[in-house]
Amino acid sequence: MVFTGGAGTLATEIAASRLLAPYFGSSTIVWANIIGLILVYLSVGYWLGGKLADRRPEPRLLGAIVLVAALFIAATPFVARPVLDLALEGLDAVDVGAVVGSFFAALGLFAVPVTLLGVVSPFAIRLAIQDVGEAGTVAGRLYALSTVGSILGTFLSAIVTIPLLGTQRTMLGSAALLVLAAALLLGGRWQLLTLVVAGLLFIPAGAIKATPGLLHESESRYQYVQIAERSDGSRVLRLNEGVAIHSLWRPGTVLTGGVWDMFLLVPPLVERPVQRMLVIGNAGGTVARAYGELYPDVRIDGVEIDPEVTEAGREFLGLGENPNLRVIEADGRPYLELTDERYDVILVDAYHQPYIPFYLATKEFFGRARERLTPGGVVALNVAGVPGDDRLSEAIGSTLLAAFPQAWRWRPLRFNELVLAFDRPVSRVELGERAADAPADVAALVSLFRQDVESVDSVGEPLTDDRAPVEWLTDRMIIDYVARGGELDEDLLPTAP
Repeated sequence: MVFTGGAGTLATEIAASRLLAPYFGSSTIVWANIIGLILVYLSVGYWLGGKLADRRPEPRLLGAIVLVAALFIAATPFVARPVLDLALEGLDAVDVGAVVGSFFAALGLFAVPVTLLGVVSPFAIRLAIQDVGEAGTVAGRLYALSTVGSILGTFLSAIVTIPLLGTQRTMLGSAALLVLAAALLLGGRWQLLTLVVAGLLFIPAGAIKATPGLLHESESRYQYVQIAERSDGSRVLRLNEGVAIHSLWRPGTVLTGGVWDMFLLVPPLVERPVQRMLVIGNAGGTVARAYGELYPDVRIDGVEIDPEVTEAGREFLGLGENPNLRVIEADGRPYLELTDERYDVILVDAYHQPYIPFYLATKEFFGRARERLTPGGVVALNVAGVPGDDRLSEAIGSTLLAAFPQAWRWRPLRFNELVLAFDRPVSRVELGERAADAPADVAALVSLFRQDVESVDSVGEPLTDDRAPVEWLTDRMIIDYVARGGELDEDLLPTAP
């Protein structure tokens, strides 16, 4: 019982993160809400379990409690979508931040079953103790079994069942095992209920997050992946909560009219012809696809941590159209730390807007990036922002200047800017002259760049691996902007077809 209870608790916690991710994302803040609330529920369950066990130390009562918890877990995948939709409608994730939305969604979905599973350990200890002189041994043995179950529930759900079977069937499988454990205490006829719950595994999962024009969705080892076709025939890749579009494909053109076109101005800014480029955050290959047409001689290493995103990009987003693209399945930071390759340009487009992985925005990361550049090379970053608030951009710019002698910023969009770091200083006049060599397809951007590019000044302490509060900066930025009456929508560049 305690082994299965531990496994069911942690499997439910992992599944909770996957249920919330398509709606609220998987940032540290969302995870903190999930973990914190699970601990609250378990604390209440421990207290309640001790009280009940002293009043009614009956195995059948424990079995009934676990049975109710199992049935709640079995029902959760089927009621989750309307509950989460309601949470999004009533507590818009952008208006009040993912904190409040994920807090109340987790509160509503998991309070009862996790609290009831918290009852198991103290209740089981009370039942197992026959001699007070062995109380410590009994408690230690049962808590060890519960922890081993928790370990198994964590790794099996995260590594095996969710990627292979999905979140719904992972939760139903956990519920079936809990019903089986409960039935051992309740009596033989309850075994039939185990078969009933197990039978729910055969119900089709359906769409995880219904979207008009849905072409593909999946739950990978890392995230929720969705590709949808819009009314104009374009296709978009969204991850997790879908606040941002991570890749865009338009029929008949490699130009997007979005943030990816900013990167098409980078090669002319390098002091010598670009031969090799690294893209950290290749996603569906939008940038690489454009380079295949506009810069066909550039060889590209595209680093993408999620192989399911790469496969979806090949099938729906034209990722395979550039023969000079080599996709590397890795996390950007470890790849940069381990590789001996050198590049003329390093593009960082792994800042999963609006949140960015902190370890891709630190002095240590940018220092390693500079080491991997050829002489005269450039690091280019896509950084999110909102009108009138440069806190995140200034923090990243100051960090870049801790590793590079010079940096420039260009904001052609309201919510995104291109930040450039040079390993050798270049004047603004020379930068404008180099930009004039950009392909004619993006000529409309050249005049904007020459007019609006500005140098980056160091205005504070750089972000480090030890302290990089990028999520705090992002939350403050978004909440303050919305409080001023701003709205988040899609930006378009002059290159839009």
